[in-house]
Amino acid sequence: MSDESFDLVIVGGGPAGLTAGIYAARSGLSAVIIDEGMCGGLAATSPWIENYPGFEGISGMDLMQKMKEHAEKNLPINEGVHIDSIEMSDDGFVLKAGDTIIQGSAIILATGAKYRHLGVPGEEELAGMGVSYCATCDGFFFRGKKVIVVGGGNNAAVEAIHLKSVGAEVSLIHRRDSLRAEGALQEHMEKEGIDQMLSTELLAIEGTDKVERVRLKDNITDETRTMAIEGVFISVGEIPNTELAKLLDVELAAGGYIQTDRTQRTNVRNAYAAGDVTGGLRQIITACAEGATAAMSAYEDIKTPYWASR
Repeated sequence: MSDESFDLVIVGGGPAGLTAGIYAARSGLSAVIIDEGMCGGLAATSPWIENYPGFEGISGMDLMQKMKEHAEKNLPINEGVHIDSIEMSDDGFVLKAGDTIIQGSAIILATGAKYRHLGVPGEEELAGMGVSYCATCDGFFFRGKKVIVVGGGNNAAVEAIHLKSVGAEVSLIHRRDSLRAEGALQEHMEKEGIDQMLSTELLAIEGTDKVERVRLKDNITDETRTMAIEGVFISVGEIPNTELAKLLDVELAAGGYIQTDRTQRTNVRNAYAAGDVTGGLRQIITACAEGATAAMSAYEDIKTPYWASR
């Protein structure tokens, strides 16, 4: 892309960024979406989605392709563009991507997050074939199957409870001798009969073309054993992509996510954030809602400056 100027620059082409682009363009703003990879974000990696309204069942890739096609009818999308730097100027923001300079009066950071991985053998090879990072997305497919959740925090407990509610046989594995999850969640797991395997570490995930077993280590006795299993849900956190936010001194909240108000405004004038990079429920539908809100906030600030009255 050549050097260009826009009312609004949207960084990130996942559900939040694509929705923001649609709303921004339809409100009359000149806008562009920039994604360093291919549009879709984490949503595109989900094998099957059954909780997005209007689609009883659709693959994440197909859903995100539909969103991209919709957005492309309203504004330009530039994929495979890595933003090297970003800084504020008198007129807004200046982004550099190689030899290209992109200027925007406002910016939406919809840069998403990446799942934190364990780095154990078999994890990458069997991703999408029994290894998952989202029980809400994939749990239904494990009804009646034996699965484990790896993690000890609130999210891991919630994932285990959800999997139990959809009919899976669940065990929670945590490498320490106690969980970090709040007491109410631990009580809920006990009430649901969810087995808690503490002081147990996942060493490897094994299987040919799907998860068949895991190798575990007892961190007290150092003994190892194999456990037959059909699903591994890894819930050890996410890593928000906040590199650009940090360059702008955007305020971060707990967990390193971008702090926003209800209008998706950040502490930096005319800078907004939406989607997984802001934390919260981290679902496609909420990312879309935040993207729409951010775009309309940008429209208000550009056309009738909200910040002027602050």
